[in-house]
Amino acid sequence: MRHVLTGLILVWSIVLPGIAVAQTELRVFSGGAMSEPVREAGDAFAKRAGHRIVYVVDTTGALQKRLAAGERADVIVVTSTAVQALEKAGRVAAGSRVDLARALIGVGIKAGAPSPDLSTTESFKAALLKAKSVSYVNPASGGTSGTYFEGLLQRMGIAAAIKPKTVYRTQGSEVAAAVAAGEAEIGITFTSELAPTPGVKVAGTLPADIQLPTIYAAGVVSNAANPAAARALIGALAGAEGRAALKKAGLEPVAAAAR
Repeated sequence: MRHVLTGLILVWSIVLPGIAVAQTELRVFSGGAMSEPVREAGDAFAKRAGHRIVYVVDTTGALQKRLAAGERADVIVVTSTAVQALEKAGRVAAGSRVDLARALIGVGIKAGAPSPDLSTTESFKAALLKAKSVSYVNPASGGTSGTYFEGLLQRMGIAAAIKPKTVYRTQGSEVAAAVAAGEAEIGITFTSELAPTPGVKVAGTLPADIQLPTIYAAGVVSNAANPAAARALIGALAGAEGRAALKKAGLEPVAAAAR
């Protein structure tokens, strides 16, 4: 009997931890502009709560498509308008949306390079025309900043001039990497995607009259495996720890829950 009990204890010591990990795993979809603070605050929450978090970082448009295709997630952090659309479509739990931060589109250059004049729309336009190469997120990948910027080039009347020297990337972090590697003279994406990249300097943000202030929000995915833990994580992102991480990333924390 003693040998039987010993064997059972050994089996359960192997099986139970695996079950516990599966029960407490959270999958978090995050737009690139929010990836750094979501990971920082999320890791602190996971350590405190005993959960394991798997992060999936992509553009807002791509993450929406992944949910629509049936890919599983517990929490999604993308633009507030996208979360609202997902809620309307039944893919985000009604009433779970929490607005977290305000992001601004910035201009990145290689560290040590002279900063372009961003004081007016005309001076920014001149800097783009002067640059040998400009990188931004390809609108086809569903990126918020890239979709907006390509439309802005059209409105400024310089799309044709910029097109031959465009360095497309699929995410903002890749735009920053292109600048750091010298593959692009100027990179246009959210400042929170530019700032963390070694070798990149944030020269500033787009002039106010052509800026796109973007609110990012979190929501509980309707088919979340652990909705209670998902809500707790969103609470942590909106709380003091999350706000500190947002500020550190150069984002502006905003008021919380939607009704």
